[in-house]
Amino acid sequence: MGTSVLSVRMDGELLERLRLHAARRGMSVQDYVVRTLVRDDFDERFQAAVEETERFYGVT
Repeated sequence: MGTSVLSVRMDGELLERLRLHAARRGMSVQDYVVRTLVRDDFDERFQAAVEETERFYGVT
């Protein structure tokens, strides 16, 4: 399996929140994000967030 690069643009407030969450766990932001993405429940949580966003914006 090869590797790929994921680039994410985010505002400073979100990045600071990620830094705080990562620091509490003694991790880098990159490691924290990757660990979050590989959690067993990520797919379900992501789908729920997408559905909530669609309801908020009236996209169904």
